Amino acid sequence: MPLNIAETWTTSVTLAEIASWLRGARRVVVLTHLKPDGDAVGSTVAVCRALNRHRAGAAAAWYCGPMPVWFASLAGDTPAFVLDGSTVPPPGQDAEPDAIVILDTGSWSQLEGVTTYLRPRRDRVAVIDHHVQGDADTSARRYIETSAAAVAEPAAELCRLILGVNSIAELPREVAEPLFVGIATDTGWFKHSNVTPPVLRHAADLLAAGANHSELYRLIEQQDRPARVRLLAKSLSSLELHAENRVATMSLTRADMAEAGGEPGDAGGFADSAQCIGSVRVVAMFTESEVGPNSRPITKLSLRAKNTADAPDVNKVARQFGGGGHVRAAGARMNLSLAEAKRQVIDALAKAMSPTGSSM
Repeated sequence: MPLNIAETWTTSVTLAEIASWLRGARRVVVLTHLKPDGDAVGSTVAVCRALNRHRAGAAAAWYCGPMPVWFASLAGDTPAFVLDGSTVPPPGQDAEPDAIVILDTGSWSQLEGVTTYLRPRRDRVAVIDHHVQGDADTSARRYIETSAAAVAEPAAELCRLILGVNSIAELPREVAEPLFVGIATDTGWFKHSNVTPPVLRHAADLLAAGANHSELYRLIEQQDRPARVRLLAKSLSSLELHAENRVATMSLTRADMAEAGGEPGDAGGFADSAQCIGSVRVVAMFTESEVGPNSRPITKLSLRAKNTADAPDVNKVARQFGGGGHVRAAGARMNLSLAEAKRQVIDALAKAMSPTGSSM
């Protein structure tokens, strides 16, 4: 019986139902959002490994880059393909999948590279996410856990169900380690406001399963290329304060990127740097990107807010510009020049923090 595509971004199936469906699939494609981060890579690699332990050769992960420098080390021998933007499916992956799993997003804007592939196959798609909004028509099978700090949390339970073990602590080490990366990176290595008792219990179970936290920290956080450090210096030198020093902005131009020898994936996480300023409640990081269709400029926006009562809900702000995310971390791709994007976002943040602002 065909599934009806609902209009509301809510959970429609249980993880147990998704696991049962996947266990019966002979071929599964695992996807995530553009420019995958630690949670996206960690959860997709773990689910692939769990599925392939259940049925050898069943699953492969496809990614739309740019990819983090540590990607190959974490993925190891997991079947993983980085799409070049024009070849979908990738070479050797032409067989039709029985199931498609999307992790860490359910927004068409974040699935840009695979949208044409996905739309005619929506009846074979399941979405597992932890963001507060998405596009419900990506799939009728949705498990949305907005209380989770990382999608790796429900992904860990999904892996447990696929493999039929009694607890997350019994997962194989090769499944546990990428899941730990997902939780650790999305919580800022357990320092962000999204750390809760369940988060720490999940992390403890993954450590019990064999995840080597110090080696994983070295792999993820201590592998920067010199270009990334040069870009960080450039972004910090662009620091400006606005709205009575409550809003900090930083920016990188394409010229900065070229001068530093950087790549698009080198600038991730820079918005966190200015949160050390006591008066700052929110940081906006602007990265000038490639020119879009019809020569329209593209500026990537990353917002990070402190966990204070007077900080804005940056998800609401990002949604004004076609993006979204979480209350304390969000982003958007804006079809504006860097200068115009900066002007509009500063104005939106200042309004959000005013006594009459809607984000208060």
